[in-house]
Amino acid sequence: MIHSLFLINSSGDIFLEKHWKSVVSRSVCDYFFEAQERATEAENVPPVIPTPHHYLLSVYRHKIFFVAVIQTEVPPLFVIEFLHRVVDTFQDYFGVCSEPVIKDNVVVVYEVLEEMLDNGFPLATESNILKELIKPPTILRTVVNTITGSTNVGDQLPTGQLSVVPWRRTGVKYTNNEAYFDVIEEIDAIIDKSGSPITAEIQGVIDACVKLTGMPDLTLSFMNPRLLDDVSFHPCVRFKRWESERILSFIPPDGNFRLLSYHVSAQNLVAIPVYVKHNISFRDSSSLGRFEITVGPKQTMGKTIEGVIVTSQMPKGVLNMSLTPSQGTHTFDPVTKILSWDVGKINPQKLPSLKGTVSLQAGASKPDENPTINLQFKIQQLAISGLKVNRLDMYGEKYKPFKGIKYMTKAGKFQVRT
Repeated sequence: MIHSLFLINSSGDIFLEKHWKSVVSRSVCDYFFEAQERATEAENVPPVIPTPHHYLLSVYRHKIFFVAVIQTEVPPLFVIEFLHRVVDTFQDYFGVCSEPVIKDNVVVVYEVLEEMLDNGFPLATESNILKELIKPPTILRTVVNTITGSTNVGDQLPTGQLSVVPWRRTGVKYTNNEAYFDVIEEIDAIIDKSGSPITAEIQGVIDACVKLTGMPDLTLSFMNPRLLDDVSFHPCVRFKRWESERILSFIPPDGNFRLLSYHVSAQNLVAIPVYVKHNISFRDSSSLGRFEITVGPKQTMGKTIEGVIVTSQMPKGVLNMSLTPSQGTHTFDPVTKILSWDVGKINPQKLPSLKGTVSLQAGASKPDENPTINLQFKIQQLAISGLKVNRLDMYGEKYKPFKGIKYMTKAGKFQVRT
């Protein structure tokens, strides 16, 4: 199965490696570096790279490549899902998953990886079980370990490992019982010159933070469950109940976990929350061009669009840009030719715009194509697919928990062609 794991930063340095079956030389990563050079962006590196004796499977998250080395043919999604689970575990343990944090907690990282895989096969990937096996680092525990020479490895086996619900530890107690659910949707879209969507789809997740005493049994129902397509559940969800009644019934893990992820790809169901008016033109005989864009809200159900950032890769012939934004700040890098405009919040009464001129190289021909515009944004308290939670009920325990549900829509790969 998985022989080795290499962690590579965005500048191409291997800063951590772990071997389970046999030591695989670092030179195997040369094939990965070649693929990385060919890719225009980090996200475009192929997830599966065949080499003469190995396969390299990778995911890119938090500006780190997690590269698994395997020698025999296995289902690629199996390995990719495991790599995502490794990243989520690091995030759960250390708060953030970044190169400095992993280097600072390298002992715990190796202990966790040792428990997650046994001879190259996934063993304990549930956060609750791992936290009983390897205690998360704290300042006090780090000081004690340094003085006494002890480790974060727990004294006892995890209680949940032997039960029918291995994702939940036994004897959980809280003074405040609360369950929070975040419905987060990411919209990927390509918009053509006239403003019509060429492709549009929504990737959604429901993340939960459940801190409940005992062994509660929860049911979560939706107003419009038929919207959900291509659904992937946490192992705690009873699939038969979902198939028959479209209700989520589950005994939740303790703490943070991803309850489900889903996909909405029907074009008529995907509302586009923003529009971009653009006028970008280059003349044949002149070394100047015109640049003008305006961003506005559309189908946002009255919610405010915030955190708007507009970026655009300008043609190679562009020397400089002289622009004036009506709000926010903008930068243009003459080397990389990337224009970035930090808009902030959109006020529907006064739409933000960026206008000005583009300086082209003297004597250079007019650019073959206009640049594409990439958007980032987020909308609080709105699930753009229209998904709404109807009610959350708890059985098996007598107390009344505090319940909260939050919605958010953000841009994934949102591109406007000009």
